[in-house]
Amino acid sequence: MKRAYDALPESMKNMEMYGFHWMEFVVQIPSPLYIITSYKSNGLTNACMQSWTTFTGGKNGFYAIVASVSKYGHLYQTLHETGEAVINFMSAEFYDKCMATIRHNGFDDDEIALAGLTAVKADRVHAPMIGECFINLECRVKWEKEIAAGDDSVLMCLQVVKAHIDERHLDENDLGRTGKTGILYNIHHPIDPERFSGAAHDYLGVIEKIRDYAEY
Repeated sequence: MKRAYDALPESMKNMEMYGFHWMEFVVQIPSPLYIITSYKSNGLTNACMQSWTTFTGGKNGFYAIVASVSKYGHLYQTLHETGEAVINFMSAEFYDKCMATIRHNGFDDDEIALAGLTAVKADRVHAPMIGECFINLECRVKWEKEIAAGDDSVLMCLQVVKAHIDERHLDENDLGRTGKTGILYNIHHPIDPERFSGAAHDYLGVIEKIRDYAEY
């Protein structure tokens, strides 16, 4: 039997959702986790842990559709100032260091260095890459849009102009880009509104390949 929900469930009414919509926790669709980097106007590095993004492309380019960029953070400010950034995918090995950027995010902080990570000059954009991350995507802003008028966040489209990928992660028989050594995913707390009580928290996960499309 399926349950249907179109209004905030009673069990979730006192839950802290940190600005997210309640339905995100009920549906619980994972999203790739990465750290996006740019330069602040004082020349210091900015680093922002980010998810809620999809990647798509066609004959005119490859794009990151970033669905939730806060209007009040350094990321939004730097994207407006420079129009450029780098999307960096970390493995589980460097997750804790990347998360440390959250504790060092003042305007006068060199956020990459203070987290114990290495800033590397990008080739085509004015934004730092993180050397320890196994994929770095150099990006330029294409456009932004409010999903709904008056939102605290905007949806932004970034065009990927150059990709850097560690050779061991290119090899799916070595570290690869999937599994425990590959791309990490943000997984919202999987809430069952019929049984939920207490606080919600997110999880870290990976993607596992289960079969080949060629079998069809």
